[in-house]
Amino acid sequence: MKRLLSAPSFTAWVSVALMGVLFAAGATGYTGFASTQVVLNLLIDNAFLLVIAVGMSFVILSGGIDLSVGSVLALTTMVAAWLLQVAQWPAELVIVIVLLGGAAFGALQGLIIHVFKLQAFIVTLAGMFLARGLCFLISVDSITIDAPLFVTLSQTQIPLFSGAFLSPGALMALAVLGAGLWIAHCTAFGRTVYALGGNEASALMMGLPVGRTKIAVYGLSGFCASLAGLLFSFYMLSGYGQHAQGVELDAIAAVVIGGTVLTGGYGYVAGALSGVLVLGLIQTLIAFDGTLSSWWTKIVIGALLFVFCAVQRLLSLKKAGA
Repeated sequence: MKRLLSAPSFTAWVSVALMGVLFAAGATGYTGFASTQVVLNLLIDNAFLLVIAVGMSFVILSGGIDLSVGSVLALTTMVAAWLLQVAQWPAELVIVIVLLGGAAFGALQGLIIHVFKLQAFIVTLAGMFLARGLCFLISVDSITIDAPLFVTLSQTQIPLFSGAFLSPGALMALAVLGAGLWIAHCTAFGRTVYALGGNEASALMMGLPVGRTKIAVYGLSGFCASLAGLLFSFYMLSGYGQHAQGVELDAIAAVVIGGTVLTGGYGYVAGALSGVLVLGLIQTLIAFDGTLSSWWTKIVIGALLFVFCAVQRLLSLKKAGA
């Protein structure tokens, strides 16, 4: 037990245990909570958040933060909706353009952070306001999407067993998670990200490509945010500047609850999944209860985030003292 409490992976295991406790509470307290489709709906409804959390994991592992992802998601839905409905562009071309645009937006933020030695918080905060403002330059109203490809992806149900199904968006999110795991743990880029988050000065002295890695990390986060925007477009079949308000904070909370240290250098990309599922379980429990306001979701998430950050800090102080 002492070794477990002192292990850096302690909070990651706590996240998994918390997920089990929440599920057990729902299964015993509410009829139908433990059904296969309810469980799969956790992934279907939060697929876009999982994709953003994977990108955010790399940013936090590198010692940074990205507050622009929610606004980039909303901007992606608006650009895609306008190009599809007003400009009448082919859906396949629109998908490529918004993905490249999101990656370029993130990479530009990374370039500014690296070249001008600015705090990531300030740069991405500016990016958040910029992207959100651009949404309303396109349109102040919601734009409905009726492109056949988007409608098909929205309505398609991939059968599994016993009548249960997954959506294409959920499968895409799992594919992104798998790719993120491979990049983080099986490539030189992933090892550089961990080294950068551990100590940037040491990474520089080791001759690692710090600048290129930092730009790529934010480019990856922007790409994931724009892909999440597409998944959100499939889910909602609309583009709107008010979409995804506060999603950047949900993504940060999911990553931290999943066991990634907020100061960088340690964590697991797989923790993004457990963190997102914990948030999804909280929302589902409140929905099944029916008597609690939806704002209780934010209250519980805020309390959990505070506890996990405090535990991470105590563990780091204990390690430093040892």
